[in-house]
Amino acid sequence: MDKMLGGVTGKVAIVTGATRGIGQAIAQAYAAAGIKVAVVSRSAVDCEQAARSINETGGAAMAAHCDVTQVAAFRKVVEQVVEYWGRLDIMVNNAGTAITRKAIDLSEEEWDRVVDLDLKSVFFCAQSAARVMIPQQSGKIINVASILGLVGANGLIPYCAAKGGVVNLSRALASEWARYGIQVNSLCPGYVITDINRDKLSDEKTQAALLTKTPAGRLGQVGDMTGAALFLASPASDYMTGQCLTVDGGWTAI
Repeated sequence: MDKMLGGVTGKVAIVTGATRGIGQAIAQAYAAAGIKVAVVSRSAVDCEQAARSINETGGAAMAAHCDVTQVAAFRKVVEQVVEYWGRLDIMVNNAGTAITRKAIDLSEEEWDRVVDLDLKSVFFCAQSAARVMIPQQSGKIINVASILGLVGANGLIPYCAAKGGVVNLSRALASEWARYGIQVNSLCPGYVITDINRDKLSDEKTQAALLTKTPAGRLGQVGDMTGAALFLASPASDYMTGQCLTVDGGWTAI
């Protein structure tokens, strides 16, 4: 535990999609562990509020308003972070979206919207981070995928495809960048209750169906993801790269 927590104090992280859900929980956990956090979101107001909340509770955070599907815009965020804090140690690609639609009815625009955010932006954000990390000869890139990148699901075709791509993208980048002291891993959450899906997952039939496939007997909470995210950001995971860390209550075990 000392190697994990003591080894991250003073490090600098960027967390995308950090104003709600899993991303917000990770940003807050990082700040509590002594990591300086750049909070990234499309909403400038939400960014400012999330960063202010961290700063008011003794952490160190900066707001970085950005649409991560805009490659040049995110590169500027990386430049701002390095200018402000002098380095970049941890990149968490968490921003994502999903559309529920039967495959036969899916439009090209809907496919592109999901894949651009859930997969394309993950690569280009990782690339921008690596351009700083390679000269440092160190870095941690954590790509938030999903158990639906490991198994299929009806009605979520582009999401499953994109998240499966994130898992294998992480492996490929890990192989290419290991020589520079950069570890690239994916974090695969199971079904986690957030503000966005709370109503849907609160439906009794939906919840019952999900719980029959979850040995732990409950759905995940955002806090269930923070320990894994902290581990992947810490020196405790220095010999781990190209892996998929699944936190799903046992969903993929059966």
